[in-house]
Amino acid sequence: MHATPYLVLYHKQRTSARLRFLRHAHGGICSDGPIAADARVEVGGGDMPESAGAGATLRTHPGMLLRAAEAALGLPRGCIEADGGFRCRVVVDGDHADVHLAHFSDIDPPLGAAAAAGAEFIDLTAARGLPRPELELLRLAYEHVLG
Repeated sequence: MHATPYLVLYHKQRTSARLRFLRHAHGGICSDGPIAADARVEVGGGDMPESAGAGATLRTHPGMLLRAAEAALGLPRGCIEADGGFRCRVVVDGDHADVHLAHFSDIDPPLGAAAAAGAEFIDLTAARGLPRPELELLRLAYEHVLG
């Protein structure tokens, strides 16, 4: 079975390379709500690992997730861009959900829009209280973005 995909949003400052992630009003870093504490994060390059199930090579397209995130934050279309090189998924009780990574394209993060939506931008060190799977996603995203 395939669950709703997740979107992790970040902003990388062009001048300083400061990396911050959007923590949503629900307290997690994924757009569709917090991830279950017993979830397993799987990483893949080309094909996902066999444990992901028969549909392992299928991927969801992030376009609808990007538009939904822009609308939820009251931002204009096109200000969030997908990071297509990031490949992982979350598995809970046999259901798997793709996790997409995207970034805000403006030079500064939309702090006001985030605050109006009850969200905030956090550094990696401020994520300590998140569930283990979300910390794993942040680690993978951090490594992907900063290499």
